[in-house]
Amino acid sequence: MSGREFFTTRTVAEALTGFRPAHRTPVEHVPLSAALHRVPAAAIPAPHDLPGFAKSTVDGFAVRAADTYGASEGLPSYLDLLGAVRMGTAPTVAVRAGGCVAMPTGGVLPEGADAVVMIEFTAETMPGTIEVTRPVAPGGGLVRANDDVTAGAPLVPGGRPLRAPELGLLAAAGVTSVPVHARPRVTIISTGDEVVPPETASLRPGQVRDATASALAGLILDAGGDPTIAGIVSDEPGALKNKLTEVLPHSDLVVVSAGSSVGARDETAGAVAAVGDVWCHGLAIKPGKPTLLAECSGVPVIGLPGNPLSALVVFGQIGIPLVWRLCGCATPPPRPNLRARLSRNLASAAGRLDVIQVRLADGVAEPLFGPSALLSVLTRADGYLLIPEPATGLDSGADVAVTLYT
Repeated sequence: MSGREFFTTRTVAEALTGFRPAHRTPVEHVPLSAALHRVPAAAIPAPHDLPGFAKSTVDGFAVRAADTYGASEGLPSYLDLLGAVRMGTAPTVAVRAGGCVAMPTGGVLPEGADAVVMIEFTAETMPGTIEVTRPVAPGGGLVRANDDVTAGAPLVPGGRPLRAPELGLLAAAGVTSVPVHARPRVTIISTGDEVVPPETASLRPGQVRDATASALAGLILDAGGDPTIAGIVSDEPGALKNKLTEVLPHSDLVVVSAGSSVGARDETAGAVAAVGDVWCHGLAIKPGKPTLLAECSGVPVIGLPGNPLSALVVFGQIGIPLVWRLCGCATPPPRPNLRARLSRNLASAAGRLDVIQVRLADGVAEPLFGPSALLSVLTRADGYLLIPEPATGLDSGADVAVTLYT
């Protein structure tokens, strides 16, 4: 490092593709009840076929499909009722030519049958005789033993957060413990002589309560991380370096709130460079240019701007994908979004990603502006839109994608 300047400014796209620390959290086994949104360390194979037996998907009658060919309301097929299948038990009767067996939805398909005709297309014309008024093809009205999953095939892939349907599929296969990556331990360090804990009852002139750390902890929890607020470090030379040395062995990611600018007292870049390697200092993003990305002893470090809005915007773009990557997620899950019409012209600078907070009303996105020191801009926003690096702005009335806050 030389001087107080941004010396390796990168675009956000370059940061997302180029800043990829190899560190991953260790693997642990969790019960299925605690596995929602956790990331499997590897694909989990099916121990056996699912559902494991051929079963009916409708209420009706198990038949040989050939016995229903040509059936119609004017010329029905007539089949002998041979018995019935009970739920949860193996069939005690087989289907022969010209016969049928009564089936409940989910019942085991009896031997000899290759289809199930829906009860809506049947009638019992006399005791023991079933009239079929519509033909059924082989395989109709049923699922085969391995239609859901074949034994040995992946039940769920590795590297993708588990959703509710995957939990159900794992339960159906009898998998009750899942090997997942541990939640990333994310240490949040706040800096600045003017910053005081949130519980400070009375502020002296120039003091501010630490709002950013609590907000960052919320974002980290949402992304599946385990945040630890490590307190406030003074501007005294060497203090941040000492704090980094203390927390790095117990962290999967370290986030330094404030101190990454180029002011005379901003110590993050120097402290990080003293214990690791700086990947970039400066992102082509607004707000949030004075962002630092580094790797120290294999642990990624993010130095955020001091203004709360800038810090949270940058962490949303860079930090959240990194938290997911640390716990083995190949591609972070998409955030909900919708299309809206922009209410006014927006200017931008080519080569810079602009993140614009917006409020939504009747399909219209209204940009919200305010100093980066004001968190209220974020609290009033329903979401944000991006002006991509190549663009020089957006026109009023443009169709835009708004990423929603949830």
